[in-house]
Amino acid sequence: MALIVQKYGGTSVGDIERIKNVAGRVIKEYKRGNQVVVVVSAMGDTTDRLIDLMKEITDDPDPREADMLLTTGEQVSIALLCMAIQDKGYKAISLTGSQVKIKTDDCHNRAEIMAIDNSRILKELEQGKIVVIAGFQGINSRDDFTTLGRGGSDTTAVALAVSLGADRCEIYSDVDGIYTTDPRIVPEARKLDYISYDEMLELACLGAKVLHPRSVELAKAYNVKIYIASSFNYKPGTIVERIDEMEKRNNVTGVTSDKDEVKVTVEKVPDKPGIAGKLFSKLAEHNINVDMIIQNLQYNNLNDISFTVNKEDFIKSKKVIYEIAEELGSPQVDIDTNVAKVSIVGAGMITTPGVAARMFTALGKAGINIQMITTSDIKVSCLIAEEEADRAVRILHRTFELADIDEGVEGQVQ
Repeated sequence: MALIVQKYGGTSVGDIERIKNVAGRVIKEYKRGNQVVVVVSAMGDTTDRLIDLMKEITDDPDPREADMLLTTGEQVSIALLCMAIQDKGYKAISLTGSQVKIKTDDCHNRAEIMAIDNSRILKELEQGKIVVIAGFQGINSRDDFTTLGRGGSDTTAVALAVSLGADRCEIYSDVDGIYTTDPRIVPEARKLDYISYDEMLELACLGAKVLHPRSVELAKAYNVKIYIASSFNYKPGTIVERIDEMEKRNNVTGVTSDKDEVKVTVEKVPDKPGIAGKLFSKLAEHNINVDMIIQNLQYNNLNDISFTVNKEDFIKSKKVIYEIAEELGSPQVDIDTNVAKVSIVGAGMITTPGVAARMFTALGKAGINIQMITTSDIKVSCLIAEEEADRAVRILHRTFELADIDEGVEGQVQ
C-alpha cells in the first residue's frame, strides 16, 4: 500500500462536472489499494472574485481579514469534492488548514509553513477514508487563518508529502506537463518527460505558472519527486526530480516570459557608498521583492538606479517606493509598465560557453532592444518591451532548437 498525495488546481474543480471528474480520478487511485490525501484549490476564479469583492470595500484591506475571506474558497471545494466521492460509495472527509493544524508563521497573505500535525490525517487514513485538505491555508501562533500566497496549494501538497513520507506527490491542473515554452505562443513546443529541480525552480520564478517556486524549493530540499499532469486526460506528464547528469544532455531546456513586471528608475541619487544598500534595505523592510537591478553612472556624482518588481507588489508598494526615493534625495522616479522579462533556462549552461551570447545575438538580429540583464548558473534573463515578449520567445525557442530537444525517459505515473 502506497500513500499518494494529489493536488488539484482551481480549473480542475471549476464546476460540478469537473469536481465529479476529480472524484473519479481519486477513487481510481484509492481502488488500487493506496491511501490517498487530496489537496484542493478554490473553484475556478473564486479567489479572484473574493479579491474583487474586497476591493469594492477598500484598496488597503487588513491582512488578517483578507485571509479570513480568502480561505473560504477552499472550504467550498473540499466539501463538494468529499460529497462527490461519498456519492460514489466511498468514505471521505474534508479538513481545513486549521483542522489539519498546518502551522505557519505570523505573516498574513504570504505565510510560510513551519510544521504540520499529522495525527488527524493518519487517524482518518487508518479508518479507510480519502482525506481531502484545503490548500493555500494554515493557522498562525494566534490560531488565526493565514494564506500562503498565489499558488500556495502546490506548497501545501509538497509539505504534506514531506510530512507524511508520501510515496508520490502528484500535481494536476489544466496542462499536460512542463513544456519547453508556452504552447500557446509556440505551437511546436515540446513537453518534457522530466526536468531537474533547479531548472523547474528557475522556470517557476521566471513566469511559468505550472508550479509555485516555494513548492519546488521544498521538494528539492527533501528530494520529493513531483509528477505534473492534466486532470482532464491520462496523457503522460512531467516528473520533477534530481537529475545529476542533465547538463550533459540539454544546454537550454526552456524559454519563458513574464509580463507582470514593472521597471522602476530612481533618478539622480548621490554616487556614494551605502546608497544602494539603503535603497534596497528599505524595500526589503516593506516586503518588496526586487528582481533585476542596474546602476547607471550619470554626471556630477549622481546615479540612476533601476530595478524591477512584480506588478502586484508595485501596486501595493508604490507609495513606499516614492517615499524612499525622496528620502534618498532623488528628484524623480520613472515608472515603466511596458516591459517583460524573457528568459532561457538550462542546466547545461554551466559547462557550455557562449549560450548568453547566442541569446543576445538572436534578439539583436531581430531588432529587440535589451534594457536589463540578469544571469545565474542556469538561466539568463533580459528585460525587453512587453509587446516584443511573444516574438522573443519564438525566436529563442527556434535559436536553441527546442522543438527538437531530447526529452529522454517517459514521465508517466502508472
